[in-house]
Parts: sequence; structure tokens; C-alpha cells
Amino acid sequence: MRLSELVSRRKFLRLGLGSAAALLGGGVVGNSLRAQNEPGGQPDSTLPQHAAHHDVNSMLVGQVDHKRNLFDPMQMLVDWDYGKVSTLPNGQALREYNIFAADHEIEIAPGIFFPAWTFNARVPGPSLRCVEGDRIRIHFTNVGTHPHTLHFHGIHTAEMDGVPGVGPGEIGVGGTFVYEFDAEPFGCHLYHCHAQPLKRHIHKGLYGAFIIDPPEGRPPAREFMMMMNAFDTNFDGENEIYAVNTVGHEYARRPIPIKVGELVRIYLINITEFDPINSFHLHAEFFDYYDHGTTLTPTLRTVDTIMQVQAQRGILEFRYRWPGQYMFHAHVSEFAELGWMGFFNAVEPENFEAALAEVGLDAEWDRRGTQGSAIQVREGVS
Repeated sequence: MRLSELVSRRKFLRLGLGSAAALLGGGVVGNSLRAQNEPGGQPDSTLPQHAAHHDVNSMLVGQVDHKRNLFDPMQMLVDWDYGKVSTLPNGQALREYNIFAADHEIEIAPGIFFPAWTFNARVPGPSLRCVEGDRIRIHFTNVGTHPHTLHFHGIHTAEMDGVPGVGPGEIGVGGTFVYEFDAEPFGCHLYHCHAQPLKRHIHKGLYGAFIIDPPEGRPPAREFMMMMNAFDTNFDGENEIYAVNTVGHEYARRPIPIKVGELVRIYLINITEFDPINSFHLHAEFFDYYDHGTTLTPTLRTVDTIMQVQAQRGILEFRYRWPGQYMFHAHVSEFAELGWMGFFNAVEPENFEAALAEVGLDAEWDRRGTQGSAIQVREGVS
């Protein structure tokens, strides 16, 4: 049975999310809800269960099988890909990345599956990270079922722009190409497929973060990558599920651990298709915002809500003063109710290890979140 035959986006809202979510999560429909009728996996029973933290009437009920998906949104917050690092004869750092495009069905909410097109079998693709001035070399292979490209938001020659009809143009099925350019300017950027029709190639999942650190670095902080995205599961030009890093309400089920008083830095990117604007609202605190991340001084100070059009991005910085669970979400109620809502779990330092364990995380996740700058991990440069 197709999702469109059972419960559309508008029916979700008329039912009330509690009723619809209970229907989905309670097993009445369960794994029969798919955008395409293909075999699927069972939920991963080894993951911690935290839905009880919050009212189930305000969120989708159940668990997503992250092992079957081949990615975990909690790990996506901090799993920077620095590439294979070496030094060119002129002394410039070279970073080499391998990216492949492939078809892969993913679970975007408990029991709801989507036939995605992916980079490296995940949505979003790997979070590429480097330092301004590094030479970037991306070995791209298309093992999917349609022509694809890699288009980077940055500065480069026309041949490296990844658009149809210029340079290599679209890379056909089974084809390969090497994109190469210098990383500039520093900031919070992205890459995506630019093959036609563009809206289809984006909404199917072909995008990822591209973070360029300034040569002098940024102040130490706990850093997260958040990609605001959404999914049109019945292909009617409207999204049924909204999320950060693909899985609806994942950060409500598993609140993100942070420490009271520490600086938190979010690399926020909007890639949502079919809706002209997305937004981010932080509860109980205000943040400084760096539009596109291309400056070292805020472009907005002391705000708690910002808007982004598709492909707009920026950096948020804030600190929580007191312990507690603090909500963040899109300030479009429909988006929040359909998956784009989560919590930060701010704890005192002595309670941080327990907060990590509660949502299935460990010291390595902590390390990658606090030592993520490419400048801090340049040991591979000779």
C-alpha cells in the first residue's frame, strides 16, 4: 500500500499528529508504509529508547533502524570527513575524497521508507571538511541509475562547476570524474547534484555539507552539522516528512547532549525542496548568527529565530546557562509537527558521560564534536 493511499500530509494535520503517529508507530500500518513497495528491515532493538522523555502526541512514535539505513543522525552531527591528506610539491595541503552516487532506500520516520538517491549511501552525504586554501580533489563515481553531478557552493572554474553542458557535464551511469579546485572562501557551504530535473535530484537526497575552516580557526566550541531537509513520499510536490539530518523527530527521541556553559556552534544548512523558506528557532536562549559563515563576526546578534531559503546556510553560536532539556525546531508549526523538532540536553559537566550513554553515545562522539576543526586534525600533512 502506498503512503498516498493511506495518510497524506494534509490528512496528517487533520488527524492531529498524535493520532497519525500512533497509527504509524503502533503497528496498525507499520512497515507497510512505503514510498515504494520494496523489502525493508526491522527496527534496531539495540538502540536506546527515549520517546518517553516527551509527549508522544507531539512526535512520531517508534524507532528507525539506523543500521539498515547505514547512517545515524546522531553521528551525522559530528562525523566530519577530512579526506586523505598529503602535501603537494608547492607545500599546499591536498585533500582527496571519494564520493559515489547510488540508489538506496532509507527510513525517514518509523515505518516510513523513501527510495533515495544518495552520496555514499547516506542522506545527507558525507560532511566534507577542510581549511581555506587547501587543494580539494574529489573522485566521483556514479553507480546509480540516472546521470548525476557534483556541484559545490564555492569558488572554482567553470569546468569544475558540476552543471549540465559545461566541462564534463552530467556523469552517466557507470561514469567517473575528478573534481579539483582550491577551497575558498571559508564558511559553511554545501554540495549537491545539479543534474536535470534539479528539484528531483535534490529532493531525492543528493546533497551534503562542505565546511571550510578559516586559516586562523574559530574559537573552541562543541560543533554540530545540521542539514534541514524534507521528503515528498508520494511525489505530489508536497513534503510529508520534515527533519534535520533526515530522520523525523530523531533528536526528540534522543536529545543532543551538551554541557552547561560551553559554546555550541551549529553549521546549519537548508536544502528543503518544495517549500520556499525553512527556519530554526531555539528555546530559552538566544544566539549569534554568521550568514554563510564567511565572516568571523556575527551578521546577526542576539536572535532566537532565523530563516533560510534553499541552499542558504550559516553558523549559530550560543551557550545554555542552566541544566535542562531545551527544544529547537522550525518555527512553521506544520514542519515541527511533521518531524522537524528536537531537544538539547544541557547537563553539568559531571553528568555529561551519563547523558551520552543515555542516547547511545560515547567519548569518541564527544571528541569529534569538540575537536572537529580541520586545523586540529592535520597530522596527515607532511
